[in-house]
Amino acid sequence: MTTLRGDRVVLRPPTDDDIPRLATIRAHPDVYRFWRGGDDLVAAVTEDIADEETVGFAIERDGFVVGWVQYGEETDPDYASAGVDIYVDPAAQRQGIASDALRTLARHLFDDRGHHRLQIDPAAHNDAAIACYESVGFRRVGVLQAYERSPDGGWHDGLLMDMLRDQLR
Repeated sequence: MTTLRGDRVVLRPPTDDDIPRLATIRAHPDVYRFWRGGDDLVAAVTEDIADEETVGFAIERDGFVVGWVQYGEETDPDYASAGVDIYVDPAAQRQGIASDALRTLARHLFDDRGHHRLQIDPAAHNDAAIACYESVGFRRVGVLQAYERSPDGGWHDGLLMDMLRDQLR
């Protein structure tokens, strides 16, 4: 797996040493409400790293892990695209880290992996994430009704967003 360098971040292959830090980030209430994973977040992060259907990267800023970004690929040539997802430590948010990580990953997916379209699907009420994704070039496609289970057991809407190669900012 490749290490990718952005303007502010380094996206690198995760190691077992990253698991406690990533679990701590996921346990923060501002992250957990969108990236749950049950009561055992160490196990959830371990599963994310081992997942053969996605490729994940630890997001580093100044040598310190501040988040996670991953992608999964649709390999059917008639539908070839990649879906991405990300979380960042709330202490590191609003500093351009998430947008730089997404931009860096998008360049890799467009230039190195040959994709022409990317998608992301935040919770429809996650205004900060949506603003970040739009700043990178993602556009709103539509609302996915009752798309994802909420921490309270109910359902909330998702927002489908996508970006073509020439829309990357």
